[in-house]
Amino acid sequence: MNTETQHKVTCYHCGENCDNTLIHIQDKKFCCDGCKMVYEILSQNNLCTYYDLNENPGLSQKIKFRENKFAFLDDETIQQKLIQFKDNNQTNVTFYLPQMHCSSCLWLLENLHKINKGVVTTKVNFTKKEVFIVFNNNETSLRKVVETLTTIGYEPHISLEEFDSKKVKVINKTRLYKLGIAGFCFANIMMMSFPEYFSLNSYIEQNIHTFLKYFIVLLSLPVFFFCATEFYSIAWKGLVNKHLNIDAPIALAIFITFGRSLYEIFTNTGSGYLDSMSGIVFFMLLGRILQDKTYASISFDRDYKSFFPIAVNVIKENKSIPTSIDQVKTGDVIQIFSNELIPLDAILSKGKAEIDYSFVTGESIPQSKEIGEIIYAGGKQMGGVLELVVVKEISQSYLTNLWNKDVFKHKKENTDSFIHLLANNFTFIVLTIAGIAAVYWYQHAEYKLMWNTLTTVLIVACPCALLLSSTFTNGNILRILSQNKLYLRHPDVIEKISNINHLVFDKTGTLTQNKEIQVSFSNEQLTETQKIEIASLLTQSSHPLSKAIVEYLNVSCLTEIQNFKTIAGSGVEGWIDDKHYKIGSKEFVYGIPSVDEKSAAVFIKIDSVVIGEFKLRNSYRFGFKQLMQQLVSKFPISVISGDNDAEKHYLQTILQNKSEVIFNQKPDEKLSYVEYLQNIQHKKVMMIGDGLNDAGALKQSDVGIAITENINNFTPGCDGILDAAQFPNLFKFIQFAKNGKKIILATFMLSVIYNIIGLYFAIQGTLSPLIAAILMPSSTITIILITYGLSELSAWKIGLLKNDKSHKSQ
Repeated sequence: MNTETQHKVTCYHCGENCDNTLIHIQDKKFCCDGCKMVYEILSQNNLCTYYDLNENPGLSQKIKFRENKFAFLDDETIQQKLIQFKDNNQTNVTFYLPQMHCSSCLWLLENLHKINKGVVTTKVNFTKKEVFIVFNNNETSLRKVVETLTTIGYEPHISLEEFDSKKVKVINKTRLYKLGIAGFCFANIMMMSFPEYFSLNSYIEQNIHTFLKYFIVLLSLPVFFFCATEFYSIAWKGLVNKHLNIDAPIALAIFITFGRSLYEIFTNTGSGYLDSMSGIVFFMLLGRILQDKTYASISFDRDYKSFFPIAVNVIKENKSIPTSIDQVKTGDVIQIFSNELIPLDAILSKGKAEIDYSFVTGESIPQSKEIGEIIYAGGKQMGGVLELVVVKEISQSYLTNLWNKDVFKHKKENTDSFIHLLANNFTFIVLTIAGIAAVYWYQHAEYKLMWNTLTTVLIVACPCALLLSSTFTNGNILRILSQNKLYLRHPDVIEKISNINHLVFDKTGTLTQNKEIQVSFSNEQLTETQKIEIASLLTQSSHPLSKAIVEYLNVSCLTEIQNFKTIAGSGVEGWIDDKHYKIGSKEFVYGIPSVDEKSAAVFIKIDSVVIGEFKLRNSYRFGFKQLMQQLVSKFPISVISGDNDAEKHYLQTILQNKSEVIFNQKPDEKLSYVEYLQNIQHKKVMMIGDGLNDAGALKQSDVGIAITENINNFTPGCDGILDAAQFPNLFKFIQFAKNGKKIILATFMLSVIYNIIGLYFAIQGTLSPLIAAILMPSSTITIILITYGLSELSAWKIGLLKNDKSHKSQ
C-alpha cells in the first residue's frame, strides 16, 4: 500500500487534488492523464507562458473526449449552419467557449495557430466568452479546429440552439452612435454658451455672437432629430396603448425646450435652452447604456435547445453515422456515450443505463433502466455506451412538449412600477400648474408672460431628475450586482426584488450542490482492508452513489475481485479473498422487500453479516444555514422539489418549522404553486431554481432567479442569473435592491424641492433664461453624483464592495 503524502498536492494544470496519483513530469504533478497531455502539448509548442500568467489556469481533463466525437462536423449541411464565411481558401467561424475564465485562457487561444498550423488568426471576445477563428481550408478543417480546442481544454459549446439559428447575431450600436453625437454636441454647445453664462456678449462682436447662436442651433439638430428619437418612439407607443410612460414627459420637455429655444434665438428675445436639451438627451442615453452594459453578454432566454447536442450517432448497417438531430427519425437506432444527454424519447436496446434526470425532474438519484424501458429526452447517461431505438422525433419528444406549453413561454409584465406612477402623477401636476399659470396671465392680458410662463414651467419642472435618478441608481446597482455575480436582465427587476414578500426555493441543484454528496458510515469504523475491498468492488460500478463512496473511502490501491456481478437497480456482489461481498439496497442485501425506502443508503454485507450502511445525502451549499436564518426572519419561505422527501425533516429543522416544504412535485405543479401564492395569497414571489423543471415557475414568479455553477452554462428563462458561489449573499442582494428604491425616492424628493423653487419663480414669469439654463444641467450632474454616492455607500455598508478588487482581477 502506498503511503499518502502529508500535505495537499494539487494538479499543476487545473489545481485539483492529486494526492493519490503518480502522474508527473519532473516536479510537476497532475491529477489525470488528460491534464498531463495538455501540458505536454503546450510544452511541445513553447506555450508554457500559459502557466506563468495565472496559477493552475486549466480545467480538469479527467473526462476524456471520445474518438470521432466531432465526426458530425464533416457533414457539409452542419458546417453551413455553423460557419460565417467560406471561400476556396479560408473559413470564418465563431465558437462559444464557456471554459474561458482568465488571462491565461485569452493568451492561449490567441496563440492557437502555434498548435494547429492551419489556423490563420484568432480573436477573443472575453466578455462574451467567444473566439473568432479564421483557418485555411487546405491545411485543416472545422472538425480538426474543434478537436484542437477540445484537446487543450476548451471544447466549444455546439448545441441545437446554434444549429437552428438562421443568421449571425448583429450587435446594434445605434445607441452608442447617438451617445457620441449627443456628447459632442452637448460639450460644444456648452462651450459656445459661456459668453451667455457670464454676460460677456457686450465684449463680443455682433457678427461673432450671431454666428455662435446659429451654430448652436445647427449642433442641436442631430441631437433633436437623431439622438432623442428613442424617447419619442417609446412615448408614442405608450400613448397609443393609452399609457403615459416615463418617456412621455421627457419627450414633451425636449420638444418644448427645442421649440422655445428656436423661437427665442430667431426672434432675438433670448438665447434658448439648447444646452439643457442636449444635456438631457446625453445623460439619459449614458444612463441607459450603463444599464445595458451589465447584462449584454448574458442570455436570459435560453431554452432546452441550448444544451441539446447538434448531432448523434445513428447505427446503420452496423456502422455509426453522425447525423444531424433534426434528421433522426422514429425507429432509428442511436448511440449515447457516457456523460452525454439523451436528446430524444427512445427505448433502451443495449447497454447499462444509469440516467440522471435531475435537470428535468429534480430527482437527485440517477435511475437505472433496463432493456425495453423508455428513456425520455433530457436525461444524462452516467454509465457506459447505450444503444436506443427512437420512438419520437425531437419535435414531438416529452421535453419539447413540456417546454412548448404556453405557461413556459409567457410571463405577465410589470406595468405598475412606482417610477411610472410617480412620473404620471408628476406630469399631470406640472401640466396643471402650467395651465393655471397661463390662464392667469392670459386673463391679465400679459400674453408674453403667458407664453413665457407656460414654456418655462414645463422646462424647469421636467421630470428628468426622476428618470435620471432611477436610471443611474439602477445602472450602478446593476454594476455592483454583476461584480458580485448576480446578473439581472433589466433594471425593472431591481424594483421587483424590492417588492417581494415570499421566497420559493427549488432543492436539488439550488439549495444543494449537484456534484457533491455527503457520505457517512453508520457502524463502527471500517478497517483499511475493508475499505480497499469495498472500494475495489464499487469502482467497477458506474453508479454515482458508488463513485461517491469510493471517493469517501479515499484508498490508494485496489485489490483483485472474482465473480463480480452487477444487479441493475439493486447493487453489486463479488468474492475477495474467499469473502463474499454484497453491496447495495436494503432489499438486495437483506433479501426482504423494503417498504417506502426514501433515504439513499448503501448496505454492506460480508458473508452472512451486515457490517453497516453508508448514508448518503445531498451536500448543501456553503452558507446555506446562515442564509436561511437570515431570510426566514424577514420572509415566509417555501421549498418545493421534484425529489423525494427523505430530507424533509432536516429542512424543516433548518427553517424552524415556519416554512412550507413540498416534495415529489412535477414542473407544472411547481408552476401551479407559484400561481396559488400570487392569486390566492396575493404574494409577490421570488423563485430561485436551476433546472428545466423550474422553468415554468421561474417565468410565472414576479422575480425568477436561476442559480448556476457557470453563468454561461444552460439556465432556464429567468429574470436573473446567480453564480452558485454567491448563493450565501442572496439576503444582501435583496437588501441592496430595497435600498435602491429608497435612494431613488430620496433623490426624487430633492428634485421636487428643486422644482418647487424653480416653479415659484417660473409661474411669476421672473425666472431668467440664463438661470434656468444653468440650473438644469447643474441639477442633472448633482443627481448623478448623489445617486452614485448613495448606492456605493449602501453597497459598502451591506458588504458587497469588499471583494471589488478580486472581481476586477477575474
